[in-house]
Amino acid sequence: MSENVKIRFATMEDLEGIVKIYNQAIETKRATADLEKITTEDRKQWMIDHKSDTYPVYIAEIDGEVAGWCSISPYRAGRRALARTAEISYYIDFNHHRKGIASKLVEHALGDCERLNIKNLFAFILSVNERSINLLKKYGFEQWGYMPEAADLDGTICGHCLIGKQV
Repeated sequence: MSENVKIRFATMEDLEGIVKIYNQAIETKRATADLEKITTEDRKQWMIDHKSDTYPVYIAEIDGEVAGWCSISPYRAGRRALARTAEISYYIDFNHHRKGIASKLVEHALGDCERLNIKNLFAFILSVNERSINLLKKYGFEQWGYMPEAADLDGTICGHCLIGKQV
C-alpha cells in the first residue's frame, strides 16, 4: 500500500463519510444485509453509542478523507454475561479497495481488544462476501456458525456466516 493511512477514533464529524461508505456497501448487495440506503440521521444514535472507551469506531484516514471504518459493537447489549464478546464490522470506500486498509483496521481493532476487555470477537458475514471471510481467516478467525439461505438480497439467496476468534 503506497498511501499513508492514519487510524484514529471516529468523531461525529466523520458520520457523513461513514454513511457514504456504508451506502456503497448496500449497493453491492453482498457486503451487508441492509437493502435500503441509510441517512446520517439514521446512524446518529449508533455513533453516540459507540464510545472510544467501550465500543469504538475506528477511521482509516487518507489525506483528511475517511477511506474506511471499523466498529466494535456489543453483542446483545445490556446482558452483562456477554460483555466480553463483541462484533466487528468494517467497510472501505470503493476508491480505496484492495489497498490493505481493511487489514489495517482489523489489525488495529484486534490490538485494542485487551484495552476494551474483549475476549471474543466475531463478525456476521454474508456467504457471498468471500473477500471478508478470507480476510478474517487470515487473522485467525474461524467459522463458529452458519445459517444456510438466511438472506435474500433482492433475489440472491445466500447464507450468513458467523466468523469468530478468541482474542
